[in-house]
Amino acid sequence: MATDDVMMASAAGRYAAALFDLANEENHVSQVESDLGAFQSLLDMSDDLTSMVKSPLYSSEEQSAAIEMLADKAGIGALTKNFLLLVTKKRRLPIVADIIKAFRALLAQSRGEVPAEVTSAVALNEAQISELKEMLKASVGKDVNLDTHVDPALLGGLVVKIGSRMVDTSLRTKLSKLRLSLKEAG
Repeated sequence: MATDDVMMASAAGRYAAALFDLANEENHVSQVESDLGAFQSLLDMSDDLTSMVKSPLYSSEEQSAAIEMLADKAGIGALTKNFLLLVTKKRRLPIVADIIKAFRALLAQSRGEVPAEVTSAVALNEAQISELKEMLKASVGKDVNLDTHVDPALLGGLVVKIGSRMVDTSLRTKLSKLRLSLKEAG
């Protein structure tokens, strides 16, 4: 996919590729995948952490101390922890979410899967995720690696992105379209 090539050419893509290669060499790919997922969950749950990660107001030392403490408390493995500390030292922490996304894309590619990003108004349960994976697999003809997010502003429905394609069935979008059509009619 063209968008994947662009992402891999970016700084986030280069960092993700380096981490993926290192994890592959040391046979720790699944551990790093799990660690990055845990770190992404921490980012998703904490506005303060997200603010600290993205803010240039914090020194590299302050960010490193916070990352080290969080990694230890979250049980993040040494390889991923050292990688996050390196990213912090190089002042690339603001792109860590993009690095995680690029790592997942590389992982999916290595497994012969297609990465898909799904945003829903509420958290999906395992049965819904499984059903969605099967529907997407039937559509694209390959296994699908889902990266799920919750955005309550959607009100209901889903937004699914696979490569450059996006399907938006959210209630928010439907209401916006209805509002526009009512304005045009009136």
